[in-house]
Amino acid sequence: MTTMTCSKTLSISNHRVFASDLNEHETVFGGETLKRIDDNSSIAASRIARIGTVTASIDQVNFILPFKINDSMCTESYVSGVGGRSIEVFTKIIGEHLKSGKRFLGLTCFSTFVVTDKNIVLPRIHPDTSEAEFVCAGYEKRQDQRLKKLLEQEKFNKNISLNFPWQ
Repeated sequence: MTTMTCSKTLSISNHRVFASDLNEHETVFGGETLKRIDDNSSIAASRIARIGTVTASIDQVNFILPFKINDSMCTESYVSGVGGRSIEVFTKIIGEHLKSGKRFLGLTCFSTFVVTDKNIVLPRIHPDTSEAEFVCAGYEKRQDQRLKKLLEQEKFNKNISLNFPWQ
């Protein structure tokens, strides 16, 4: 089985915050942020899979500090765990106040992707920085929690009506 380092899956994108990105609180709209996460993390997943992947979930989204007008958002994503058909990607968004140069951690989250080919054998992931070692060390625990949540969600879904209330 082949191995790939976290750094080889790293995807980085930058965005300057404009007025059109803001919500009524004059901070970046959460939906815009989630779009950036999905776009960037899908590249990291594709770098390890090299075949089609689809987003299964975006978990543990932690909005730490808000992004405001004229900040930059540097989105960094890399693979932090690999299962049989699933790929966990860690994403952080580092903000920078462009006038002062002060940087801050604005967001962290994990995304899960699944490969579309059931016969694929995914490479193992190897952490190659101290941050990646820390993040990857919690993969199995997060994977167990996701499986439990998935089973709970399946039970929950069975109780959700598909009928419109006016019918």
